[in-house]
Amino acid sequence: MKPISSRLLALLYVLGTSSLVVAASSTELNVTGLITPSACTTTLSPDSIVDHGKVPAHTLNQYEFKDLPTQELGLEVSCNQPVLFVLVGVDNRADSSLGPGFYYGLGNNTHAPTERLGMISLTIRQVTADNQPVLVLASSNQGETWFPESKAYPNNYMGFASPGTLVPEPHRLVNATLQINTSINAATYLTLKQEVPLDGSIMLDLRYL
Repeated sequence: MKPISSRLLALLYVLGTSSLVVAASSTELNVTGLITPSACTTTLSPDSIVDHGKVPAHTLNQYEFKDLPTQELGLEVSCNQPVLFVLVGVDNRADSSLGPGFYYGLGNNTHAPTERLGMISLTIRQVTADNQPVLVLASSNQGETWFPESKAYPNNYMGFASPGTLVPEPHRLVNATLQINTSINAATYLTLKQEVPLDGSIMLDLRYL
């Protein structure tokens, strides 16, 4: 579904004491929105936050990535009726990604902005839809073709279908485990004289088909 927008063009006329003055400038107002076939809500629990706490610099690998403990969040998509939808991972730190197209960025070093801190991968596991086990499907061409894939790569469409089906199906309720794997770049490529915040930011965008 495409947003419906309209434009209202306002012209300002100013009446003086002795003559009519017409303003030569104009301003534009955009009215936007989205008409959806039904209402779906996506939630990640608890709090949509993965916090790795403090990672001592001396524990990082000198020339290899350091894998942090795997974290998991509960993923739920709830709709008021069966709806055909996909989830799309949007990387808000794409400029810092060390593997664009495969990994999400972990942000840049605030003290050395050209240094990229690491990478994040997402996997959708243990999925049920309307209380039945389902297969996770992915599409890298905006839904033209589909293949089984539990890795949620950036900008891929992720859909859900009955086992043996290779086309996403409508569902009312989807529950899953979102597995988050985070790796920090090799220490030799980072300036670590001060505390450096990890800054990954990913949006799971629900899109109707």
